[in-house]
Amino acid sequence: MNEPADRIATLQDKEREHQRSNYEAPLVHAMAVPTPVLAAPKTSEYNTLVPELCRFFGIIIRMFVEVQASHHTPHFHAYYQEHVAVYGIEPVELLAGALPKRQQRLVEAWAELHQAELVADWDRLQTGHKALPIAPLT
Repeated sequence: MNEPADRIATLQDKEREHQRSNYEAPLVHAMAVPTPVLAAPKTSEYNTLVPELCRFFGIIIRMFVEVQASHHTPHFHAYYQEHVAVYGIEPVELLAGALPKRQQRLVEAWAELHQAELVADWDRLQTGHKALPIAPLT
């Protein structure tokens, strides 16, 4: 048995169970992306599976890790207070959830500026490597 892969699979199952228990899940573009009711948990396991890429103006940007498994279109998660949104990378577009208008515009501007870095981090995470931090808006 591959213990690290089994541990990652167990952590992914825990995250999916957390999402099922704390989110309402509408379908978006034939892909189940939860509409958050609560902010993301702050556990070390969660931080391992959904590492933080950037933080600016109270917004936290994270990207989900799913090593050697098919995943949805490349995307990232943006958190602001109790709001959560999921954005596609190519093109930068809101896939699910919602942020206040000002924060939505900031996230979209940031993502457009760092689109190549987001794609690179997506590729790194999906192949089991650590994501590199991305510069914030200043």
